[in-house]
Amino acid sequence: MLVYGDVERVETVGAKQAFIRAALSEAKQLPPGIRRHEALVGAFIATGELVQSLIDAEFQERGFDARSPLHDTGMECLCVLADAIAQSWRNEAGAASLPLRFFDKLLGFEPSRAIRTKQAEGYAFYALYPESYIEAAKASGLGADTQVIGIRSIGAGLSALVAAAIGAPPPFTVRPVGHPFEREIKVDPALTAELAARRGSPFAVVDEGPGLSGSSFGAAADWLESAGIPREQIHFFPSHAGGLGPQASGRHRERWNTAPRHLVSMDDLLFRRRPPHTLAAWVEDVVGPLEGPLEELSGGAWRARRYRDEGSWPPANVQQERRKYLARAGGASWLVKFAGLGETGSRKLRQALQLHEAGFTPEVAGLRHGFLIERWQEDAPALDQASFGRDHLVAQAGAYLAFRARHFPAADRHGADLDSLRRMAIYNTGQALGAEAAADLERRLSSASALEGEVRRVCTDGRMHPWEWLVSGSRLIKTDALDHSAAHDLIGHQDIGWDIAGAAVELDLSHGEVSRLCGIVQQEGGHPVSPDLLAFLIPCYLAFQMGAHAMGADALGEGPEAVRLRQAAVRYGNRLRALESRDGLLGIAQEQDEAAAS
Repeated sequence: MLVYGDVERVETVGAKQAFIRAALSEAKQLPPGIRRHEALVGAFIATGELVQSLIDAEFQERGFDARSPLHDTGMECLCVLADAIAQSWRNEAGAASLPLRFFDKLLGFEPSRAIRTKQAEGYAFYALYPESYIEAAKASGLGADTQVIGIRSIGAGLSALVAAAIGAPPPFTVRPVGHPFEREIKVDPALTAELAARRGSPFAVVDEGPGLSGSSFGAAADWLESAGIPREQIHFFPSHAGGLGPQASGRHRERWNTAPRHLVSMDDLLFRRRPPHTLAAWVEDVVGPLEGPLEELSGGAWRARRYRDEGSWPPANVQQERRKYLARAGGASWLVKFAGLGETGSRKLRQALQLHEAGFTPEVAGLRHGFLIERWQEDAPALDQASFGRDHLVAQAGAYLAFRARHFPAADRHGADLDSLRRMAIYNTGQALGAEAAADLERRLSSASALEGEVRRVCTDGRMHPWEWLVSGSRLIKTDALDHSAAHDLIGHQDIGWDIAGAAVELDLSHGEVSRLCGIVQQEGGHPVSPDLLAFLIPCYLAFQMGAHAMGADALGEGPEAVRLRQAAVRYGNRLRALESRDGLLGIAQEQDEAAAS
């Protein structure tokens, strides 16, 4: 199935430099505390994106990685900031000074140059904290004679953190290429010979993961071993303690299981230390003293709070859920959810405040180093557990989507174009429903190029499922409204029609209800809703959800959660198959109109 993807942004070096300088200026002006520290981390994350994109551009020009003035300067910048983060963390988030040479080097890159940057997934989605690598390096026993190797993208910054923590020289970074399950490293032979001369020293390979195959870690270690580095001298710095995924080679799996690995998990970092370096202390900084320990709601555990019995639980892709907790303070309950480090979290805070002020989402208390704190609606049942009038449902869903369409333009942030959605839908349909169904869908979706001009990208919601809405008296409260239009999938920011399609499918809207919803969004959102574009997006939405649920089930293997996900995938597939014989916007709901007429 086609589900995941990385969205690139095109921006200038100068824009990135300006953002980094602004973040560092903010950090300097803030009083000692976690907010100053998180501003420093935001600058570090942006610098990592800048540096890795510049090094990647050189790699594309040469076809291999090599030492260069640009590479060395970029990694020196990252190491300076990494050392500042380590100082700030040791000094209980106090002040950390930067040498003047940092700004000279940072501003030395040509500001007019256009670069392609990628969001660092770990920092944005998976609660990967830079401080974890600092702590892991300090506990590793490795010293200043270590040669640190970072695996780009995110490994460029992570390797600088490891080097700074142990006093090692700036790392060298590599970009694994090739099939995701069979990566390989292409490096200047002169550099390989240089490293081979240091075979008596330890080597540290740094990245997030490993994922399904661990082939990036494996490729880097293969390269070092081929250069004569003894296997026992190769240390790994991963982001989790698990083994390699099911697609790993036997050779890589055997090495991984015996190699020295160093890591500190988010739980170890934020729950098993003393204040102020704990998540509880950060939450108390916002809502006051806690009445008890934070309660885990991650991995679908939130459903036990919303549903009377497990049999009524909706499906959840538990491996992809954000980390989240329930906090109680001052007689109130608060949801503490990972929203992203750096600019990712700040952007979501701004959106959350705007949505709440407009009356659509819960009250927001604040953001602390990646975790957004908002009111937990204790007594409000989910929409699939309560009665709610259909007219009110359409009206409030329409007002919500119109607000997003008007106030959340995607600006320079991109999503999959219609041809990419088309290819995804056809491929997923072929995988699940067969070649004939895929051929029928290919004919139905032949208008991608003609419709592209009608797309107006916004920060879509992406989760219109009934369990994502809470019923509070006569109003609906939208939850989980911030995370999904810039998630780790191939969809990204789309026309508001993507959310209209989602609402039509997930809320079982009839033709008349869809028409009314479109009218509200068009009138209040200030942008036409194209029926042809919506007719195109509905099968794409169904095919994407079918693929996402099927992949989630496959990742889990067996058990009740996998069963729920597979059942959901089948439901989406059945609705997609039903479209083949329908000519309206929503063959999936036409039965409702026909039943009402009879």
